[in-house]
Amino acid sequence: MHASMTFQPAVVDGRPPLPMRPMPHERDGRDGDPQPAPARPHPQESFSAAAPDPSVDEALRRVVEAQIGPRGAGAIYQTGDGAFEVVAVVRDPQRARELLKRRSAQWALLVKDLYRANAEPFAVGSVWTVSDRLVRGATAVCSSSGRR
Repeated sequence: MHASMTFQPAVVDGRPPLPMRPMPHERDGRDGDPQPAPARPHPQESFSAAAPDPSVDEALRRVVEAQIGPRGAGAIYQTGDGAFEVVAVVRDPQRARELLKRRSAQWALLVKDLYRANAEPFAVGSVWTVSDRLVRGATAVCSSSGRR
C-alpha cells in the first residue's frame, strides 16, 4: 500500500489514532472557516505618536553611553583586532544606521586603524568590553553631540 500525505491511519490494536496537534495561535485553515483571520497589526503601526517617556530616554542614553565607553573623539584604544583612534562619535541614531547599515543602531564610532599606513576612517558599532584597553583618553569635543 502506498502512503500519501492525506493518508489517515486506521485504528490499530483497538486504539484510535492520535489527535491532531493543537490549533496554533493563528488560523491555518484546518477549522473549515472560509474567512481568513484578520491580520495582526504591524508592530510599528501599534505605536502612538504620544510624547516620549523621559525615563525611557534616560535609560536608553545610559545604555548607549555604557556601550560607547570611554571612547570619545581623539581617544586611542586597543582591542583584539588592533589599535584605533576615534575620529568622531555619532550619537544620532539615523546617521548611525546609515553608517553601519543596521536598522537598530543607536550610535556609531568613526575610527582610524593605527596599524595600517594611510588608513581611511571607517564606522564601527562594537560595544566597549572589559577586554578593550584605553591607551589615550578623549582629547577633542565630539562634533555630533557637543560633549566630551
